[in-house]
Amino acid sequence: MDKAEEKAPRIKPVIEAADNLSLGISMVVAVVMGVGIGYLLRSMTEIAWTFWIGVAIGIAAAILNVYKAYKKQQEMYDELAKEPRYAIKKQLDDDEDEDYGEKSY
Repeated sequence: MDKAEEKAPRIKPVIEAADNLSLGISMVVAVVMGVGIGYLLRSMTEIAWTFWIGVAIGIAAAILNVYKAYKKQQEMYDELAKEPRYAIKKQLDDDEDEDYGEKSY
């Protein structure tokens, strides 16, 4: 085997972990950028409530980041569910077929 092939599986979990850790940082950055946009809008227009437009944009961007991360994790979960060793749903469906009610003979 090539050394590059040996390193690839080891690096992939590190990259995925860093991607998951960056979610918190991206939320803070989105809100801070929104506050910055709001401050610029307020200073350019001299209207006080435009600051809150920027804050709302930042909060919406943070929520969008969380939603995107959720969808990404959901897709990864769906891929794992397709593997036979994680097929719990099929096992549960088989168990539901049994009748545990009263028997009338």
